[in-house]
Amino acid sequence: MKRILALSTALAVWTGCLADSWSLDSCINYAIEHNITVKSRKLDTRSAELAVTEAKDAFLPQVQGSASQSFSFGRGLTSENTYADRNTSQFGWNIGMSLPLFQGLSAKRRLDYSRANLQAIAEQCEVAKDNVELQVISQYLQVLYCGEMLDVAMEQERLSRVQLDRCKVLVEEGKTPELELTQAEAQVAQNHLSVVNAENDRMLALLDLSQLLQLPTMDGFDVQPLSETASLLPDASEVYDNALRNNHAIKAGRLALTAAEKNISVARTGYIPRLSFTAGIGSSYYNLSGAQNPPFHRQMRDNLSKSLGFSLSIPIFDAFSTRNSVRRAKIQHTSAMLSLEDAQSNLYKSINQAYRQAMASESKHEAALVAEKSTKAAYDAMEVKYEFGRANSTELEQSRSEYIRARMQTVQSRYETLLRMRILSFYNRTE
Repeated sequence: MKRILALSTALAVWTGCLADSWSLDSCINYAIEHNITVKSRKLDTRSAELAVTEAKDAFLPQVQGSASQSFSFGRGLTSENTYADRNTSQFGWNIGMSLPLFQGLSAKRRLDYSRANLQAIAEQCEVAKDNVELQVISQYLQVLYCGEMLDVAMEQERLSRVQLDRCKVLVEEGKTPELELTQAEAQVAQNHLSVVNAENDRMLALLDLSQLLQLPTMDGFDVQPLSETASLLPDASEVYDNALRNNHAIKAGRLALTAAEKNISVARTGYIPRLSFTAGIGSSYYNLSGAQNPPFHRQMRDNLSKSLGFSLSIPIFDAFSTRNSVRRAKIQHTSAMLSLEDAQSNLYKSINQAYRQAMASESKHEAALVAEKSTKAAYDAMEVKYEFGRANSTELEQSRSEYIRARMQTVQSRYETLLRMRILSFYNRTE
């Protein structure tokens, strides 16, 4: 029974650890969902959707109603052209409608601009998500890199403790001076400090990742190792051509340029005349104190008035307002064109830089593997020589340091290659 309870407890702890161990995809999805910049871009998209709705509503008529009640006291002119003290009251109401028949194409062009602007802002939201994804990938790999560097530091400490134990035996047998024992103890302390520093580096990297994910706390938070699969390095020119078609930043730049072109058309509508239709209906009631006044319903019926009309507005001179609006829209168009060119240039630079760095890190990783293998063999041989008294502790420590340094270079080059390959894969994907 106790064994069953122990196994159940161990299983519960193991399951809890797995629940707190995050994969790269889960980190990316969580970060995108909770990122403040992405949330702000989503609000911008909603505002742009409302702008499209407002542009559609501009085609609808406007109906307004009004009512008024006024009172007058004191001397006033009567119908007999004399003055007398009279109190009067007047009530009136009116309903009017205005229908735009032709607005110089401004409503149509503004609707086209609003739709293009909505598409550009929606792509900007995707750009924000892409930026978050790249940041999470980089920081996630940084956590894994620090974890492997911690393993290397722990291996270095383990080897130094093994040497310390051997040194104690040799000192007891009188084969090694006590000075080497002191040096071995100092080396163990120094390597333990390296382990502590490596643990702190990994903890800080994990903290940065948790903050990037907007986690309320990092208690129990950890990451899963990546399942690496060998892949060929894609050609930089093919990645760039594919990114020009599918990258959200480039799409957003093109849509912003299209929206800027349509904004010029909107500004030019200020030169075109406008025609609208108006209609109205209303009535009034007048009451004079001391006189015989028709009843309210009769005055409402007799005073009922209806109106129909057309209004034509022809722009002649608007103090150069339309001209300045067109010039301002053209400046925005030029700015959007420059932004697109800058985005394409940065994309080309990022892809080629990642490609060159991936090639260099691959070569460095291959060389580091060879160096690690050779330094490990040299260290094993030096251990044998040390046990037979043909090598001193300084030579053994130097050999071990070279092996550990080679392992560190292997880890560094591997994660450098992995990061650059991930970046190229990110730019090379299709939607």
